[in-house]
Amino acid sequence: MADLIKVAVDAMGGDNAPAEIVKGVVEAINEDSNVKVFLVGQEDKIKAELSKYNGYDTKRLEIVNATQIIEMAEAPVMAIRQKPDSSIVKAMQMVKHGEADAYVSAGSTGANLVGGQTIVGRIKGVKRAPLAPLIPTEKGVSLLIDCGANVDARPDQLLQFAIMGSIYAENILGKRNPTVALLSIGAEEDKGNALVKETFPLLKNCPDINFIGNIEARDIPAGPADVIVTEAFAGNIALKMYEGVAKTMGRVIKNTFLTNLRTKIAYLLLKKEFTVNLKAFDAKQYGGAPMLGLNGLVVKTHGSAKAVEVKNSILQCVTFKTHNVDDKIKETLNNKD
Repeated sequence: MADLIKVAVDAMGGDNAPAEIVKGVVEAINEDSNVKVFLVGQEDKIKAELSKYNGYDTKRLEIVNATQIIEMAEAPVMAIRQKPDSSIVKAMQMVKHGEADAYVSAGSTGANLVGGQTIVGRIKGVKRAPLAPLIPTEKGVSLLIDCGANVDARPDQLLQFAIMGSIYAENILGKRNPTVALLSIGAEEDKGNALVKETFPLLKNCPDINFIGNIEARDIPAGPADVIVTEAFAGNIALKMYEGVAKTMGRVIKNTFLTNLRTKIAYLLLKKEFTVNLKAFDAKQYGGAPMLGLNGLVVKTHGSAKAVEVKNSILQCVTFKTHNVDDKIKETLNNKD
């Protein structure tokens, strides 16, 4: 049991808690024997959901009672301070004190960002901790960093995002010398706002990354860059647009195949191929968005997350900790001091 990756999961966060959270936890335990999960939340509700399942390893699932819940609409800083017995705070405290290696939540983004910074804390030398989700592309996946944590980032902070993103892409995605691009409104070096123009030369002259220049949002799906660097405002807009287009295209394709008898027959013939290809553009299979640069792994998944996304977020934590990404970020940034 000592070698298990221990993940604290916020059982009360998200639109579908605790039912889908508990289901995802059980599925994760059944899929990976190297993980132990602490379900943090209101014990009676968690037990009621767990009673629906059997056959999982009960030794690798433990309930940690937390009486309070931080709601989505609450002011993040105030909620963290006033609700010390909430599932978010107690689970993050477990990471801070080394009782858990990682933390997963579908709860309030604001509370998770504040908690990550103030409870878990940043690695020495890290100026800001960005959210970095994987987004599907024609070539596999790319890492979008930042997508929601730092809307007013500075050029030197974006440089750190690029370095941390490269470490993640190399170790988690298996990308050797991963390509890094800066999100802008044009491919040319002189395109973009003041932040982009000031960041470009920093990335260009950084020996720790493989910088390939600016990238426009329309080119992201083709997958020319393994890591896409931006501040959170533009990153979040790009991410939400990405998700919206994927959902719309799925509906359009489905409706097209239901047009008449001929298209229905065509669908039956091509169903397997379409299912495989469309699944590649389903962000749920890649888990949540880790906050890079913290003293422990914090993963924020969608507020509407179902069991499959919760499960994949937990398995994502196992991969992250197995490859010691935190230690590699520490080593790289400390060598730059």
